[in-house]
Amino acid sequence: MYDHDLVPGFTFERVRVERRPVFDAKGAPVEGLHNLWIVLDNEAELNSYTTDTIKEVILAFRHASNDRAAVGAVFTGAGHRAFCSGGNTREYATRYAGHSGEYRQYMRLFNDMVTSILTCDKPVICRVNGLRVGGGQEIGMACDFSIASDLARFGQVGPRHGSAPDGGATDFLHLYVGIEQAMLSCTTAAGLWSAHKALRLGPLTEIAPVVKVDGAFVPNPLVETGRWLDERGQIVHGEPLTGDALAAGKATLARATIDLGELDRAVDRLTTRLLMTFPECSLKTIESLRKKKLEHWDRNKEQSRAWLALNMMTEAKAGFRAFEAGGSREVDFVGLRQRLAAGATWEGGDLENAIMPAPRPR
Repeated sequence: MYDHDLVPGFTFERVRVERRPVFDAKGAPVEGLHNLWIVLDNEAELNSYTTDTIKEVILAFRHASNDRAAVGAVFTGAGHRAFCSGGNTREYATRYAGHSGEYRQYMRLFNDMVTSILTCDKPVICRVNGLRVGGGQEIGMACDFSIASDLARFGQVGPRHGSAPDGGATDFLHLYVGIEQAMLSCTTAAGLWSAHKALRLGPLTEIAPVVKVDGAFVPNPLVETGRWLDERGQIVHGEPLTGDALAAGKATLARATIDLGELDRAVDRLTTRLLMTFPECSLKTIESLRKKKLEHWDRNKEQSRAWLALNMMTEAKAGFRAFEAGGSREVDFVGLRQRLAAGATWEGGDLENAIMPAPRPR
């Protein structure tokens, strides 16, 4: 049989590509078959992706497509703090800020990464082992299923850091949660959703407990998980705790251990269900359902790429540099709007310098 990989024998350095067992209905490993795990391996920077990481992710998903013995592809991150925090802001600030043409080429790679997920010839499961935000949320939503640690958090932050969530969120999120919630998340970037809230709104298949206290799993102690309605009759399940309850939750978390075993077992249960289907019937069904995402993605990705590249000369240039250099990580939004209203322009750098946050304390 032919080797159809783009780069046969490629050695992955920034992404771990691992074959892990797939289990039959009785829980026994299946001989000759496996799941292919694609692991973002940048735990120190919350598994943010660099340019070189993106190249490897593209090759990894092509490799998954060509792996005849793979039942499914599991996309995840190293450690327990994050699946992916999005693009590497250090690289953005130092390499791409102010370089529109370079960022346009980078966005070609990013678009190809999203497309490689949406066109993978295997079911793709996002194993959300922690934070899934920004571009991490976008590549996660490109997957077919998402199973999350109940400590995971989800959301978009682009408009607060100089970008628009046009790497997939404006194409996909409304399909999961409806236009109003998508609009709120994408525009204001006001707070991240807990895993419990994300499950309620729609972007998740399942959540799994990962916090262990005295040897037993407990729900995320930082969010409301036992009550559904507040005094106004509004749903609060999955909302962050406040006041004394939040302080108690933090104390619980401080003495707890994190165990991703239940998360892995949930992933294994799903891949077992996929195993027990006709492979081509399942793939055709997945491809038919993916068309709803691809319809929006293919229509918008090139014009989004062009806009994002041009934006790197103005708001993105300021936003990413502020995130890397400033103590608050955000520009002076009020001052920016006031200066623009008074006729200021981005030329010369005076506007950008005027709205930078105070330097981070050393």
